[in-house]
Amino acid sequence: MSNSFADLICVERTLVNLELASKKRALETLSQLLASSQPNLTTEEVFTCLLKRERLGSTSVGLGVALPHGRQEGLEKATGAFITLAAPVDYQALDEQPVSMLFGMLVPEDASQEHLDTLTELANTFTNADYVEKLQSADSNEAAHQLLAGVIEEKTASPTAT
Repeated sequence: MSNSFADLICVERTLVNLELASKKRALETLSQLLASSQPNLTTEEVFTCLLKRERLGSTSVGLGVALPHGRQEGLEKATGAFITLAAPVDYQALDEQPVSMLFGMLVPEDASQEHLDTLTELANTFTNADYVEKLQSADSNEAAHQLLAGVIEEKTASPTAT
């Protein structure tokens, strides 16, 4: 059973316009946010998990968006965090474009199909240029969270809409 964005993320794990100078700092920030969602997680183990996946290849999906993710032992349900950066950073992306928006996600170690389904949903959402532009221009954590939650409300209300 796939989680919606509303199940993955909350306003406390949605931060916009951060002044971070590198991919490493962006992943560290996401790790802190993701770890805060589960009392049994540490920032260090989440960072290690995200880095392990990044070493397999960049999680950039284009349009200045990356979807760092991983499977985490001891996690009971999927969790997410979202950040936008004030200035894009080099992300070793396949399209060689810098990244300024990251949606991080952790799933339980044994949640393979859920992981793939949610990643597919995220990738489809974040390859919509109009949506990415709206999200990038969100001027508050709350506004970005509303946009993220709104996507799910629209999909839930009309799952066959394009």
